[in-house]
Amino acid sequence: MNILGIDPGSRITGYGIIRTEGNRLVHVDNGAIFAGASPDFPSRLHKIYRQLSEVIDRYRPDAVAVENIFFATNVQSALKLGQARGAALVAGVNAGLPLYEYTALQVKQAVVGHGRASKEQVQKMLKALLNLPETAQEDASDALAVAVCHAHSAHLNSLRKKLT
Repeated sequence: MNILGIDPGSRITGYGIIRTEGNRLVHVDNGAIFAGASPDFPSRLHKIYRQLSEVIDRYRPDAVAVENIFFATNVQSALKLGQARGAALVAGVNAGLPLYEYTALQVKQAVVGHGRASKEQVQKMLKALLNLPETAQEDASDALAVAVCHAHSAHLNSLRKKLT
C-alpha cells in the first residue's frame, strides 16, 4: 500500500510517501511545497492544492493521511492553517482517495512510542525506520511521520469501518 502523508501549513506544506511491504516501511519520496508569505492567500491555497494534486498523480497513493489541527494561540494563524488543510483534503477527495486524519499526539505515539516526543526524536526514529540517508526537511519529516502513523493504524481503521 502506498500512503501519502501531509503536514499542512499555509506557508510550507510537507508531504511524504511511503510504501508498506508486509511489516516493512519503504521510503518513496518526500518534499515540501513552499507557498510563500504573499498577501494573496487564495493563490497560496491554489499552489498547495495544485502541487499536492501533482504528487498524487505522480505516485498514485492508496490513501492520504493528514495531520489534524490540535491547537493554535493565534486565531488568524489557525484559520489560515485550517484553510491550508482544506486545500490538502480537497486534493485527496478530488483524486477519489480515502482520507484519514491524525493528531500530533497520535503521530508521535505511532512513530516514537510516546506522544510527548520532540521533533528531533521523531526525525531520528524516521531516519531509522525508513532507512533515510539523511534527516528530511522538517515539514517533510512531519509528513512522513503522518504516513507512518497511518501505516501502523491502517489495519485498525479497516476493522473500524467494517463495524460501522
